[in-house]
Amino acid sequence: MKIDHIGIAVKSIEKSKQFYEALGLEVSHIEVVEEQGVKTAFLKIGESNIELLEPLNESSPVFKFLEKRGGGIHHIAIEVKNIEKVLENLKEKGFKLINEKPVKGAHGKSVAFVHPKATGGVLLELCESK
Repeated sequence: MKIDHIGIAVKSIEKSKQFYEALGLEVSHIEVVEEQGVKTAFLKIGESNIELLEPLNESSPVFKFLEKRGGGIHHIAIEVKNIEKVLENLKEKGFKLINEKPVKGAHGKSVAFVHPKATGGVLLELCESK
């Protein structure tokens, strides 16, 4: 396992990416993920990425996050092998999940979110490359 990316909620990818580009990072991938209600921009940093998350509309969970908390760290994503088995294991042990089954995420990955109540206050995304 490794940290795949850190998701940061922003109002505008175009505006926010300027800071990271000033650090010398480059946007490697931009994608709209309709299923999650976001536009994403990935900036490679070491073996991980920073993912900027811009809401597509007011029903997006990221829009609600921004309204409630403002911009900032939204989630940490961990790359796993066999996401279905990991979810099953967490569910059997009584941990609260947002997604009991994987859904489509950016880069065509299977993703599932673990509720912050299960992790000590951090929204955790599990992701698996297919």
